[in-house]
Amino acid sequence: MRDIQLQKRANLLKLHPCFNGCGGKNTRIHLPVAPSCNIQCNYCMRKYNCANESRPGVTAKVLAPEEAAERFLEARKRLGKIDVAGVAGPGDALAEFDRMRETFALIREADDDVVFCLSTNGLLLPRYAGDIAGMGVSHVTVTVNAASPYEGRRIYRYVQYEGKCYSGAEGADILLENQYEGISRLRDLGIVTKVNIIMLKDINAGVIPEIVAKVKKAGADMTNIMQIIPAPGAIFEHIPMASNAELTEMRKTCEAILPQMYHCRQCRADAVGTLDEDISFQFVGGKGCDESERSTLEKESAAALGGYSGRDVRPLFFAAASKNGVAVDQHFGHASAFYIYHYKNGAVEFIEKRDVSKYCRGRENCVHNSAECLNGIIETLGDCDGVIAMRIGDIPRRRLAEQGVQFFMTYDYVANAVKEFGKTFDKEIATDNAAP
Repeated sequence: MRDIQLQKRANLLKLHPCFNGCGGKNTRIHLPVAPSCNIQCNYCMRKYNCANESRPGVTAKVLAPEEAAERFLEARKRLGKIDVAGVAGPGDALAEFDRMRETFALIREADDDVVFCLSTNGLLLPRYAGDIAGMGVSHVTVTVNAASPYEGRRIYRYVQYEGKCYSGAEGADILLENQYEGISRLRDLGIVTKVNIIMLKDINAGVIPEIVAKVKKAGADMTNIMQIIPAPGAIFEHIPMASNAELTEMRKTCEAILPQMYHCRQCRADAVGTLDEDISFQFVGGKGCDESERSTLEKESAAALGGYSGRDVRPLFFAAASKNGVAVDQHFGHASAFYIYHYKNGAVEFIEKRDVSKYCRGRENCVHNSAECLNGIIETLGDCDGVIAMRIGDIPRRRLAEQGVQFFMTYDYVANAVKEFGKTFDKEIATDNAAP
């Protein structure tokens, strides 16, 4: 009997791109139907209506359950199949349990095979674990960032539970107790559980192996240790990100305790597509981008966009981290090529594609020759005024700045991004010219 149960869990792990160890070609959709949250993390800023950031907790629009079902059907039409449908925010899925339940019910009417998943902080897991199983949810991700209230009191500003607001160690203690109890209940119900851990330097980094050991004992199947993504306006906005080398070392240390996820993309709350080919930017504002609109944007990436004047100096050059030159859809360290664009007087023109060696090469090679790779990328992009990518680490950002190259973070069509950031240079010139 135990062998049958283990095989069933192994099969469940293969179904989900975030649980199967490699991402693969499984398609998934995040449905942003849960706007509110019952805790406040110091690394989180509840500004979720953003089309041009790529991080957890961000969406272009919060959807009603009916709208979420419509988006699911539209995404399935475009992609041919959706393997996994999940609720990952922008708040907490269980804090909006009724909206999530209605969403899944509507989708199940249209698709008998799609896998259901959700992400939660775990505060309400003991209350809803049975209901989650009854809804057919097979995969749950719980974010656990502390081994004890000592770290928790520094990470969580407050916890709202059963009509009361708790802060400090008291709030952290309630949250931790419910997280571990909830994970145990999920295990007993046969639900596969992944635990996310945000690596925070000088706060919880020293106890992450202890966290992994505790969630393993509670029943978690794997953990995903992630870098903090600084959110503008958050209390932890200026906490430095762990480097790729530090993150990889921590994952390898904890792999001796529990299987680790190495391929996390830290996706938006409205992500659509595969982990490596996300197309959520096509659904901004609840409206997809049809083929005619896509064609227009592709043409604009190689032609003047017009509409803005005021710069009559040398052209600016921007390097975009992109898979195909259409969208800014890669992290700096994941790019094997950068697309170079020319900007002048509001006009954008494609110049060339420059191949590079990836700065981060995955699970085993993330730090292999990383300094050499970074040096090569910096040299390749050294004549550019700006680099545009979905995300970047502290070390490459500093190296670019040392060369006088600005970094811009966004998730958008390349033509739009180049035009937007080109205008920032125009405004600086206009300001300088107006100065006495």
